Parts: sequence; C-alpha cells; structure tokens
Amino acid sequence: MSNALTTNINTTVHAYKTGWKRGLIETRISLTTFGDLMGFIMPTAIAIGVLFFMRGAEFEGAPVSLGSMNMPSLIGMNIVFGGIMGIMGTLSMDRTNGTLLRAKSMPGGMTGYLMGHVVSTALFVLGSVVVMLAAGLILFEGLEFSSPDRWLLFLAVVLMGIVTTLPLGAVLGAAINNPKNMGLVMFPLMGSVAISGIFYPLTALPAWLQGIGQALPMYWMGLGMRHALLPDSMVAVEVGESWRTMLMFGVLAAWAILALALAPRLLRRMARRESGSAVAARHAEIQKQWG
Repeated sequence: MSNALTTNINTTVHAYKTGWKRGLIETRISLTTFGDLMGFIMPTAIAIGVLFFMRGAEFEGAPVSLGSMNMPSLIGMNIVFGGIMGIMGTLSMDRTNGTLLRAKSMPGGMTGYLMGHVVSTALFVLGSVVVMLAAGLILFEGLEFSSPDRWLLFLAVVLMGIVTTLPLGAVLGAAINNPKNMGLVMFPLMGSVAISGIFYPLTALPAWLQGIGQALPMYWMGLGMRHALLPDSMVAVEVGESWRTMLMFGVLAAWAILALALAPRLLRRMARRESGSAVAARHAEIQKQWG
C-alpha cells in the first residue's frame, strides 16, 4: 500500500472520529442550552398534549381511541421532520455564518463536519422517539409493544427512517443557500402530512391524493409505526387492509438510495462554491433584509 493511500485512509478515519466526537459535543451543548432544549421539548410536549386530549375520541369501528391511533403516526412524522429539517437547517445556517467555509479549509474538514451533524441530528431524533414512545405507552391505551417481534419491527422502522431522512436533509440543505428559503421545503413537508394518513386513515382521501401520499416517505414511516404499535385489527383501515411491510421497507430504501446517490455530489458542489466573497454576500443580503 502506497504512502499516499495510507495517508488518505488515516485522514478519512481521523475525520470520522473527529466528526463523531463533534456530534457528541454538539448534542451535549444543545442539551445544556435552554433555548435548544426548549426547541426539543416543546414541540414534542405540545403534540403529546393534543393527542392526550383526543384519547376519549373514537374512530368508527376502531378498537383504540383517536389519540392512541395517531400516536404511532406522530412518531413517524417526527422522524421525518427531525431528520430532514435538522440537517437541512444546519447546512443552510452554516453556509451563512461561515462555519462551512472554515470546515472546507481543513484536511478532512467537510467529512468531520457532516459526520458531526449527522450524529447530533440522529441522537436528537432518537431522543424524540424514546420520549414519545414512553409517553405513548404510559398515557394511551391499546398500544402493542409487548413482544420481541414488535420491538424489532419498531427498531427497524426507526433506523430505516433515519437512514432515509438524513440524506434527504443533506440533499435539500445543499440545494438551499439561504435560511429564508427553508420555507420552500417546510411548507410542502407540512402539506405532505395532510395526505399521508398521519392524523386520519389515507383511505378517507380521494384516490388521486392517496397515490401522491403513497409516493412520499412520510406515509410509509407512519404506516411502519402503526404496524409496530397498534393492534393487528387496525389494519382494516389501511389501504388494501394490509400493513404491506416489505413494500414499506422497499419504498423507504428506494428514497434512501436516491438520496445517498445525490447527497455526495450536491455536497461536493456546494463545498466548491463556498468562498469568503460568497459568505460576505450572504451576510450583506441578510443585513439588507433585516435593516
């Protein structure tokens, strides 16, 4: 093995180790910063509170309350939102404040930088999942989580969701060069909730909207969570009265493969375009917008 190849391997390994440590440090700082901690706790607490007050509402023919029925879907939705918006928002902000440019200037800096944010975002997503699962099992009746096959399915769907959404967040973050444009992703993402069966069965929608909803990862994450946590009888309200487990993993895997294929190219292009003048121009634009 040549010295150059050995050096490259050592640099890459060092970058990944540095990124892992950076991710842990960022997570610890966020958990000890009041604003960041409230940003993590409040949305989850509000969502759980809303569902808690829905626990007495019934859906016709369903063996569980509306709150219990929606809890698994909400966990799936939070994984999608957390994975996509976490990475996308970080990339967009760091392009503006110059953090990305500083990372680019160091050997292996981009690898460590991205690895750090992937670790930090994944940990926060997992933390949100744990909190919501614990609250759901305590507050809502009818959730099924008492057998190893349920645990394994739940873990598999969570991991598949993270593997799918983090690269999607990187793709979108590389495409958006200004935080003010994040609404271009946020609003369609919120709109996808309405057509993905998160808060009511997809079968209640017109057929053409059902088709659009089933093309999106939001629907399949919600379906996977419902399969893992709801009684088997709840499959009656799903499309085709089936959990479609293999198709669910297949669609999420297809999105993950697409995102993983696009993300490195878009991130390399983004890094090449970073320069001091580009960062200065963004600062000037923001100052102009905010007076």
